[in-house]
Amino acid sequence: MEKEYEEYLEELKSWLEETRDTKLESMDQFFEERVETYDEHMESWDKYYKVMGKLIPKNTKELLDIGCGTGLELEEIFKHLPAIRVTGIDLAKSMLDKLENKYKDKNTELICGDYFTTEFGEGCFDTAISFQTLHHFRPEKKIEVFRKLYSSLKNGGCYIECDYIARTQEIEDLLFLESDIRREKEKLSEEYFVHFDTPLTLEHEIELIKKAGFEKVEFFNEGEDKNTVLIVAWK
Repeated sequence: MEKEYEEYLEELKSWLEETRDTKLESMDQFFEERVETYDEHMESWDKYYKVMGKLIPKNTKELLDIGCGTGLELEEIFKHLPAIRVTGIDLAKSMLDKLENKYKDKNTELICGDYFTTEFGEGCFDTAISFQTLHHFRPEKKIEVFRKLYSSLKNGGCYIECDYIARTQEIEDLLFLESDIRREKEKLSEEYFVHFDTPLTLEHEIELIKKAGFEKVEFFNEGEDKNTVLIVAWK
């Protein structure tokens, strides 16, 4: 395990060094330019879509999906709960257009916007989800969203997250340092969203979720992927 981790860490450091001169892309631009290939690119996450679909409580009638993209995670959810009503939020209009075209016969409300500033409402949803979207942000930004998600859920509701995690504190620190270096080089403020991964450790992620108010938090790891986790948090 130690050897495998050291190899992974060296590969990560090499990649960061090799790409250091690559210009950071804004979040919306990154996804707008990749909308045609996005679904194919995300096929490797199929097992996580299936697990998330099964984790959605059967009594869910109202679902909030932040950073919903083209709605790949919704396919499995609709298999289990075809009558569910979904509110989806995403920065990329072209992604939402593709989602809408996929699920024309489903009950969806799609919002093109920033989920940090978009209002979720109070006690509106039975379940909220996010899939591979929050690993680009600092803890102080993430807890804002976790608190909003908590408030948006009905009592007894849950939040389900599938996301990257940093295997160790060393990796978390390394990626945030690299992000700082690149932002400083390009004179970009933290309020300017860029597509650069800064995942937290699982311990740090769960700590923030609990700090936001969630009482019970569980996590699942599928197979041998040590960089991805599913988290279920209950209100």
